[in-house]
Parts: sequence; C-alpha cells; structure tokens
Amino acid sequence: MKKIAALLLAAVMILSLVACTAKSETKTDDNEKSTYSVVYLVNGNLGDKSFFDSAQSGLDQLVKDGRITCKTIEMGGTDEDQPKWLSTLYEVSESGEYDLVICGTYQMPDNLKEVATKYPDQKYLIFDDNTYVGENKNVVNITYKQNDMGYLVGTFAACMTTDTSVANMNDDAVVGFVGGVDSPVINDFLTGFIEGAQAVNPDIKVDTRYTNDYVDTAIAKEYGVSMINDNKCDIIWGVAGNAGNGAAEAALESGKAWFIGVDSDQELTLSADLAALTLTSGLKNVGNSIIWIFDQWDAGKTYWGEEVQLGLAEGGVGIVTDKNYDKYASAETKAAVEAAQKGIMDGTIKVDTAFDASFDPAALRDSVPP
Repeated sequence: MKKIAALLLAAVMILSLVACTAKSETKTDDNEKSTYSVVYLVNGNLGDKSFFDSAQSGLDQLVKDGRITCKTIEMGGTDEDQPKWLSTLYEVSESGEYDLVICGTYQMPDNLKEVATKYPDQKYLIFDDNTYVGENKNVVNITYKQNDMGYLVGTFAACMTTDTSVANMNDDAVVGFVGGVDSPVINDFLTGFIEGAQAVNPDIKVDTRYTNDYVDTAIAKEYGVSMINDNKCDIIWGVAGNAGNGAAEAALESGKAWFIGVDSDQELTLSADLAALTLTSGLKNVGNSIIWIFDQWDAGKTYWGEEVQLGLAEGGVGIVTDKNYDKYASAETKAAVEAAQKGIMDGTIKVDTAFDASFDPAALRDSVPP
C-alpha cells in the first residue's frame, strides 16, 4: 500500500511539473512563435461599429487562426462604469494569466500608466493613444498615420467637388474641413487632406474651421452652414469626433452638399438620412494594427516602450471604397485614389506631417482659404 501511495505521489509530482512547464511554454521569449493569451478590456461596449468593434475583429481573426486565446471584458462606458476601468486593469494584471493586456483610446492612458508601472513584467498594448510613450518599457502604443489617410480623402474630395454629374456638386473647387481642437493630430489629418486635394487641383480651396472640442455638434453645424452658403463648399470632411457630425446635419438641411466621415465607416453608424449623404470615410483600422503587432512579435520584432505609427502599408489606415463611394465616384476618381494609395505605399508620394517640427501646417492651411 505504501508503495502504491509513493507511486501515486510521484505521478502527481510529474504531472504538476509537466503542467507548470506547459504553462511557461505559452509565455515564450520574443523570438519564438506562440499561442498568446490575451485579454481585451473595452472601456465601453462592443457594438459601437467603430474602434472597439474593429479591435475585436482583429482579435477574432487571430483566434480563428489559432494564434491567440482571447478574453474580452466589456467594462461599460458610462460615468458610473469608469471606476471599473482601473480596478479591472489591476485584476487582470494581478492574475498573471495573460501575455498581453489590450485597451484603447484617449480615456485609458492614465489608468494604464498607473497599473503598468506597478506590474513591469506584464505587457500591455494601447491603441490610438501616445500620451505616455516611452515611460513604461512594458507598453506599446499604436497610433495611425492620419496624414496618409487624409491624402486619400483629399484626392477623392478634389476629384468629386467639380464632378457636376453628381447631384449637389457645383463648378467651384471648394471643400471644407471641420476639425476638433487645433492640434498636431487634427492638423495631421488636415495636412494630408490639403496635399491630396492639391495634387489633383493646385488651385483648390479648403475652408478649415475648428470646433475646439469633440462634442459640440451645434458649432460644427453652424460652420457647415456657413461653408455651404457663403463659400460654396459641396463636400465637408468632419474630423471632430461626434461634433463633426454637425457638418453632416448642415449638408442634409441645405440639400446642397455631401459629408465625409472619419475613423470608422460612418455610413454604418449615422442615421439613414445622414448616411445617405456620406460619400466615404477615412478609416483607422484598429483590428489590422493589432494583427500587425502579432505578426511582428512572431517574427522576433517587438516595440515595448515605443510608439508604433501605422499607415497604408501596414493596413493601419484606409478609405471606404464600397457603398456610396462605389456608387458615386467615377472611374477616373477611383483611379486617382488608387494611384495615390500606390504612390504612398511605394514611397513615390511623400505626405508631410504636422508632427514634423520643420513643417508648418498652419502655413499650408492659410494658403488655401476660399
């Protein structure tokens, strides 16, 4: 009996050792391929048809491909939910279960900074934010080349604005840009937009205005009405979060203009009447960017403690090319956008950026008013 007990004890010890070894093998060094254990913390809820859903789609693809296991935690987005954001970050970090903790957007960096500092051995990814880049060597920040995206949108808008075969397009080469805060990130969108438009028509005019926040749809609508009635804008790009949708309302009420969305496919998120006049949207492809990070990780290249800025070549940004775009854009317009994309990707087109200290986006903006 004692011999049997001893054998059983030995077997248990061997199984325990194997189990521990198996667990450690899921957390490989950065040069080995692995099935990573991932947790995705949503400071809101899925179903937004925007950043959160985009990130989930990329994670779902990685799961389907057998590259990760993923737990998604929807933490809610109300003021009452916000304390859970920090406590949940602590919980998943304390557990030690995950190779990577993912979160996103401008509301999370303070929470992440606090937790990542206390858990230096845990790896984190935050998308669409670069607030504390480099301050924690266990965090990678993903941002996006909105200037590349802007160039495509500007190319498209410049082609469309004088195409009078499309309803509500007039002969005047004037387009509008309603931005949020006058800041480098918003001006990066604007820089690409103007340069893309000028590549099509060097004489094009761009009416630029800032709401100075991201929620005031009323001021964006007021700006849109002025752009349309005073300066004959027939296309307005809203780059001001929810505030920018006020420009779409102005286009609808005037019956004389079109709207372009930003970040996500706004034809899928706006009301039916506003979606009907949304020609396209500039995209931040969060899901693609997360897949790119895992591609790099498996190839032995990591970016902990760094900012990774992804553009067209990495699939980080793009432009919607179905639905209204496909319906209203001529073959020539589509070809121009495709050529612009190819040129950016192969390096024959260089788009300036508002983050370059030697470049003055204000001078560019002030050179093209109607």
